[in-house]
Amino acid sequence: MTLPHKTISPTLLIREIEPSELKEAFPIVNQLRTKLTLNDFIDIIEKMSKDGYRIACLFEDGRIVSYAGFARILTLYGDHIWVYELVTDEAKRSKGYGKLLLSYIEEIAKENSLKCVALSSRVGRHDAHRFYEGAMDYKKASYLYRKELP
Repeated sequence: MTLPHKTISPTLLIREIEPSELKEAFPIVNQLRTKLTLNDFIDIIEKMSKDGYRIACLFEDGRIVSYAGFARILTLYGDHIWVYELVTDEAKRSKGYGKLLLSYIEEIAKENSLKCVALSSRVGRHDAHRFYEGAMDYKKASYLYRKELP
C-alpha cells in the first residue's frame, strides 16, 4: 500500500512520516493516548510497523498538526483499513484537518479496492462521535467491549 504525498494548499500537506519524525508526532498522539511515554510510543510503533501499521500526518507550515495511525487488515468482516488513532492538535481543531486526513485514508482504501474504513472511539468522546457520524458519515456498527485483567 503506497502512501502518496497530497498537497492540500501551499501551507498544508499530508504524507507518511519517517521514523525520525516520531518524536515530533508524539505530542499530538499524547493528547489522545495520555498514558503513553515517548519511549513506549517509539517502541510500540516499531513493533506495529512490522505488521503493516502506517502513519500519515497532516502538516501545516511544515509542522505536524494531525496524526493518523492505521493498517490494512483482513478479518472475517473483510479486507479493510482499521484506523487506530486519529487526532488533531487541540490548538488546531475545528479547522477541518481531521476531515482532510480521514478523507485521505478513505482515498487510499479506494485506490486499494477496499470497501471499508473502520475505527472505534471511546464512549465519552462526544465531539469525536459527532465528527465521525456528522462530518464524515460513518455509521455506528457495534459496541466495543473490553475487560482489564489483573
